[in-house]
Amino acid sequence: MTQLEDLLIYLNQVHQIDLTGYKRSTLMRRTQVRMQQIGSGNYQGYFDYLQQQPDEIECLLETIYINYTYFFRDPLLWDYLADQIILQMLASKAPNAPIRVWSAGCASGEETYSLAMLFIEALGVEAFQQRVQIYGTDVDPDAILQARQGHYAAHKIELVPPTLQEQYFERRNDGYCWRKDLFPSIDFHVHNLIQDPPLPHIDLLVCRNLFIYFTEVAQLQALVSFYLSLEENGLLLLGSVENLVTAAERSLFTPMNRQCKIFTKVPGANQSSPLLSRFLP
Repeated sequence: MTQLEDLLIYLNQVHQIDLTGYKRSTLMRRTQVRMQQIGSGNYQGYFDYLQQQPDEIECLLETIYINYTYFFRDPLLWDYLADQIILQMLASKAPNAPIRVWSAGCASGEETYSLAMLFIEALGVEAFQQRVQIYGTDVDPDAILQARQGHYAAHKIELVPPTLQEQYFERRNDGYCWRKDLFPSIDFHVHNLIQDPPLPHIDLLVCRNLFIYFTEVAQLQALVSFYLSLEENGLLLLGSVENLVTAAERSLFTPMNRQCKIFTKVPGANQSSPLLSRFLP
């Protein structure tokens, strides 16, 4: 474990890559995968190799960042979003009021485009382009580059219902591309949930299956960021294996739908939450 910490210190101090928010078990497991790939038998040998081969840092990060996602992951959840959550959100807003959505930890963008399709289906293309802005963020620059391109292999698009495939994707010889006229409403950029300021005035914040890789402190920091990001009636959607169970976590969010892991902000928590007093200046 000490040798792993030395590696983390080196990455942070020399290359400004801070991985300390990840669980050590995750970091050990993923680093060992990379060590096996290059035939390194111990941390010291790998540390020496990393210092001698600058390109190895990028290879290590590609192994650590788990970019596992696909369109409409957990179909029942997406049905609930389409049939309940989005319709309720639209009904609660003025007809021309802006709608801001944040897909945090979006990896290669499938979840972000899935959200876009649901909002277009609910609003129509013209109203979507006028009112909705969707942000897809991730710490991995390579994943964000792929997301911006909006290009996916045929086997990934198979998870999109056929009618939506025809409406929102253009067929190419080597796969499918998101419609060009819909790109302006979707903004992908690199963002670190722990270190960077939260995006403001968000109505729906989706962060699924990312917390499971964070340390407890990093999870709490992210929750504070999410609380500050969301509008007073904003909604937070977590992953199927994630939950908010401690008193500190419940001081910021309360369950709206436990099965779907949808949470609402606790009104006025700025004055009473131990998390806010702990992490805010």
